[in-house]
Amino acid sequence: MAAAEEPAKRRTGSSRATGRRPAGEPRHRPSKGPAWAMRTASEQLTELLGRAPDSVSALKSTNDGWEADVEVLELERVPDTTSVMATYHVSLDKEGDLVAYERTRRYTKGQIDRRG
Repeated sequence: MAAAEEPAKRRTGSSRATGRRPAGEPRHRPSKGPAWAMRTASEQLTELLGRAPDSVSALKSTNDGWEADVEVLELERVPDTTSVMATYHVSLDKEGDLVAYERTRRYTKGQIDRRG
């Protein structure tokens, strides 16, 4: 009995081969965009603090590079809502090197901001 053959795949125009972008395909983003800045800030803060960030809560492009607010779990407790979190303000230069960081806030995980 012969093995069932896989149907031939339809070839579509490749943007790599033609140098053109097919309709509907997103434009390639520069490597040093917001996602890159978030990853870079998180990786370097992890190296300095010895803890992996929980999330990046703010990111802003500046003339000198990037600024980010990074949330880090500092002290794990039970129940989880009483765990201690911290917000670190991180500054990166244009090459992505961390040039400054500062802990700006500590709070429990279950806390809600009460801003008017």
